[in-house]
Amino acid sequence: MNKKLLVTLTVFTSLMFTSCSSNSKESSQPTKDSITLMQNGELQSLDVSEHADLITWNMLENTMEGLYKSGKNHQPEPAIATKVVQPTDNATVYTFPLRKDALWSNGDPVTAQDFVAAWRRSVSPTAKSGYNYIFSGIENADAITTGQKKVEELGVKALDSHTLQVKLEHPMPYFNKMMVMPAFFPESQAALKKFGSKYGTSSDNLYYNGAFKLTGWSGSNESWTLKQNPHYYDQKSIKLKSIKYLVVKDSTTAHELFEQNKLDEATVTGVTAKELQKDPKLVRQNRAGNYYLRVNLADGHPLSNKKMRQALSLVIDRKSLTKNVLADGSVPAYTYVAKDLTDDPTTEKDFASAHTPKKTYDVKAAQKLWEEGRKEAGLNQKVKLTAVGDDQTVTKNILEFIQSSVQKNLTDVEVTMRNIPAKSASEEVHSGKFDLSKTLWLADFADPISFMTILTKDNPQNYGKYNDSYYDELYKKASTSDLNNQAKYWKLLNDLEERLNETMPVIPLYQMVESHLVNPNLKGVLRHPVGENDYTRAYLK
Repeated sequence: MNKKLLVTLTVFTSLMFTSCSSNSKESSQPTKDSITLMQNGELQSLDVSEHADLITWNMLENTMEGLYKSGKNHQPEPAIATKVVQPTDNATVYTFPLRKDALWSNGDPVTAQDFVAAWRRSVSPTAKSGYNYIFSGIENADAITTGQKKVEELGVKALDSHTLQVKLEHPMPYFNKMMVMPAFFPESQAALKKFGSKYGTSSDNLYYNGAFKLTGWSGSNESWTLKQNPHYYDQKSIKLKSIKYLVVKDSTTAHELFEQNKLDEATVTGVTAKELQKDPKLVRQNRAGNYYLRVNLADGHPLSNKKMRQALSLVIDRKSLTKNVLADGSVPAYTYVAKDLTDDPTTEKDFASAHTPKKTYDVKAAQKLWEEGRKEAGLNQKVKLTAVGDDQTVTKNILEFIQSSVQKNLTDVEVTMRNIPAKSASEEVHSGKFDLSKTLWLADFADPISFMTILTKDNPQNYGKYNDSYYDELYKKASTSDLNNQAKYWKLLNDLEERLNETMPVIPLYQMVESHLVNPNLKGVLRHPVGENDYTRAYLK
């Protein structure tokens, strides 16, 4: 997911100073029915057709429900659907019976028509989230996203108010896994009609069908609260009355707020994480996502030569980056697809591990490639690169490390860092105003194709403008072939990863491992390697 992807400290200045006072430990003791959590960036939207970033999806996964939700074993479990269904008609038709007691926060029933309306909005070629491609494989979805057919022709239909039918163009063995994603959540037709273009722009401008409803968010403020949804069908299982969120971009500040009992969970990185390695309250969470440098390959940008991109990759000492800069348990990434996402069933080995390049850090080889690439590209003057990232402290530290690595080891190159608020960084990347951008891709479901899809030529997430006909051909064969032929399918996936290793449209940096300080009394949180953490059944012991 884009989560996906680019993720002000001013409002917390007073909190930083109070941490030094002698009575700071006595402040803001939490109640048993409320917790306070953090986000490392601003909430940009609650409209899934407009935004597909991690924070938006995190909030939606704790205030909304789709057909399924991820259970304790990270597998799909019934949510609005009454069961996990099996397909019919050669595995191309899914018919979902829906709960009749599921209600929106205004008291209206959740209907099959709400799913149809939401999916049509999100698959539209005008959807701004850049995530309409995720509907590919559903009947007519590709033709709709390219403007060749109308959204009404999407293969999703309300057979009645509580029966939803989905038709596929070909079998998709991972289809049920996809149904836990916010991209497939319903949207209240009444809310869409009432709020129009303002839908999801504030916490009051939509209805919720999950355990909580979001309150106190005007569209730009840096704190908000989730409160129990009295119309939720399983309200008896919800123990927390509220979950408060604060935007905290600095690891030191997060630690101080946690020590002051003003956060029940704090994400820490860098020096802070390093100093806390033996703290029993530190919890590490492995995530199926990689951070990487997206490279802008559009005309007019200097990194169109693959040797120059390979050189950049080889001067980055990822072991030093993860050990000395991040220090949060994150591990080096040398492949586009994250390790431990899934095994290749034909070899019974981890898919990503099999593709680790022979050379991962080699300054001399990098210098040779850099000079050869510059000569081939006709670049006789200093190469000037702009690296864009959000304004979190950890992002600044990472880009500084990369800037130093590149300028120290390669000749005639200058890297300018642009660390700006996440929303602005996202806008600059979407408009192509970058040469390099720090990016995260978190798997939407446990299959390498979840990574591969966003680098195809016409994918709306392909902001680097990677255009490789051979890669696209391999992807098309993988996504439309007989997926019951496992040997053929996995051979194509392996070929795709090798093609990326060779052409390097992205430069892998590190695999996401989060370090959280967690209140030892906080229980019931479902921490998923794929997707967002579920706090709906959390409680304080």
